[in-house]
Amino acid sequence: MTVIVAPPHLTEEARHDWDVLQRATERAGVFDPGQADVLPEPARRWVLRTITPGTPLLRAVVLSMRGTIKLGAWRRFRATQVLLPLEGFVWSASVHLGPLPVHGFDRYRAGAGEMRWRLLDTLSMMSGTGTDITRSAAGRLACEFVLAPAAALDPRVRWKALDGRRAVAGLPVGSADHDVTLTIAPDGRLERVTMSRWGNPDKGMYREHLFGVDCEDEITWDGFTLPARMRGGWWPGTERRTDGEFIRFTLDDALFR
Repeated sequence: MTVIVAPPHLTEEARHDWDVLQRATERAGVFDPGQADVLPEPARRWVLRTITPGTPLLRAVVLSMRGTIKLGAWRRFRATQVLLPLEGFVWSASVHLGPLPVHGFDRYRAGAGEMRWRLLDTLSMMSGTGTDITRSAAGRLACEFVLAPAAALDPRVRWKALDGRRAVAGLPVGSADHDVTLTIAPDGRLERVTMSRWGNPDKGMYREHLFGVDCEDEITWDGFTLPARMRGGWWPGTERRTDGEFIRFTLDDALFR
């Protein structure tokens, strides 16, 4: 199985996480539609649409993406992410400030989060560790389980229905549980993912804020159907949504492991 080599700008710790999180799933069974019968109806519709019968239930994924991110102004980026739901992620990206390249990463694993961005790989632009960064990164990890849909069948995930179109997945990440709400169309398409996430988007004290990702179109790799385009940010569905949105991206590739 192909191993995706870690980008050179990662730290030793981030490189270690990168390798650990993309290890192949052991003893992966194959998807039987009957496995979704235990889920609340909206989640069942989504799982039946997103996982093709007979697909190996691989839990890890390496994602390639491109889009724009708000760093003062909207700037183009390319990124690769290693993701293992409930366990961790490393998101490595590159952007340009005019002609100058900025490389960086966000990560979470083993109860610790970190962000680190450098201009020309030498000058620190933004970095952080500690309780607040870790708590925010854990929320991101919980929210992104939808990009590795086999995680929906993990017995550690606790499901409940809110109504005919929304289901809540309770995911244990680190020492806390995170409730992630999925809005699902009648045909099973994933429309929106929302949660209360720790952060400081208003530049004040860290606290809980509504966070969400809107999903558009679909694309299928290796039996898993994922949103093809996504827009993410703080305060979705409110009058502050425009100010809070900070990323728009398209998935280019997904390698399940």
